[in-house]
Amino acid sequence: MDKHHYYQNAVQCVEAEIDFVEVTYRELKGKPARKLREDFCGTAQTACEWIKRHQDNHAYGIDLDPLVLQWGEQNNLSELSANQRQRVRLLNEDVMTASVSNLDAVLAMNFSYFIFMERGLMIRYFRSVLNSLNNEGVLFLDAFGGYEAAKELTEERECDGFTYIWEQASFNPINSQMQCYIHFVTDEGVRMEKAFDYYWRLWTLPEITEMLLTAGFKTADVFWEGTDEKTGEGDGEYSKSVVGTADAGWVCYIVAEK
Repeated sequence: MDKHHYYQNAVQCVEAEIDFVEVTYRELKGKPARKLREDFCGTAQTACEWIKRHQDNHAYGIDLDPLVLQWGEQNNLSELSANQRQRVRLLNEDVMTASVSNLDAVLAMNFSYFIFMERGLMIRYFRSVLNSLNNEGVLFLDAFGGYEAAKELTEERECDGFTYIWEQASFNPINSQMQCYIHFVTDEGVRMEKAFDYYWRLWTLPEITEMLLTAGFKTADVFWEGTDEKTGEGDGEYSKSVVGTADAGWVCYIVAEK
């Protein structure tokens, strides 16, 4: 059982993520982004997808865990061509002090930045990103919420060969800190308990956008998913919005320009 393989197949959709980054950056700046940094990159699947999109694209992946970076080297970077591998670098560094700068785009996805649970610390992170961007740089974040986001619950989803289980084990309404886990169960019934462990703060969208502006970003806009009229479900299309829907659970993007 390989938890990183399961995670990539159950949680991430890097193609859609990079589609959004490419289109949104071009709409904002009138030109393509070329130099991207993936913070909290894990296996660097997103960075590798970026490299595949264009021969002039360069990517940097930042993560504190050397073992997950090694997994990414062996399983994701190894799938790239020799030329593509030359244009991506994985760095075992702290995102607060990452050495890569003059970037077109920085990504912090999968709610990874929620680990900064104090306002001052989050603003410090946003300022460090601001300083790493070039004058036309853009920060891309995702966020989740809804009235079930603060609820203790367990959700299951069938995947190819295994079941993905998301557990919100505890939530403290006084400080909005929560304990979450990801478990996996193979079709043969073998269970991987607490494959991933998250203790973070459930930040609200007003809090995040206000902290971005306090950190010095020029804009901090929410991009909300549209609704498929036939199914009533999300249609995968995100647009800048000032009004969202009061759903039980939602995921959106936040885009901040330097």
